[in-house]
Amino acid sequence: MGYSYQRYFIAMDETINRMATAAFDRMLRDPARFAVPEFAAQRARSAEVVVELLGREPVAVVRTSFSVLAFDAAGRLDMGRLRTQQMARLETMLAPVLGSPRCDVKIIEADMRFIAQGGTWSPSKALARAINDAALGHRKCPQLKVHDRGRPAER
Repeated sequence: MGYSYQRYFIAMDETINRMATAAFDRMLRDPARFAVPEFAAQRARSAEVVVELLGREPVAVVRTSFSVLAFDAAGRLDMGRLRTQQMARLETMLAPVLGSPRCDVKIIEADMRFIAQGGTWSPSKALARAINDAALGHRKCPQLKVHDRGRPAER
């Protein structure tokens, strides 16, 4: 038994595109160099899926999370926005356990929840089923390519 981590991007027309984990990792590590021109100047819906494998074959979807990623005019991932959303998600999750570090708790909690929600989405039942089918190999998806824009110029 093992697990597979898969990432899908959902286009405006609901087309489900798979992106290799290594390609997404490159985009995270060096957003100035690696871009997805198809998502230039857009916010793209993403699904991260963990699949249980048995004998290297997918048998069950274990976990799915949905996020919204922003891209600039060149199709580069907006890392500042992603960091802000991730920190807000973490703060929102930990606040009930650790308490708020600030005295204006209700305002901060609402602010963080609003930022965190801007980075998430919920699929329709049909789209969720289609994403699961793709993750289990029952549905073919186009592979989304990350374009190498070359090394940025040294400053």
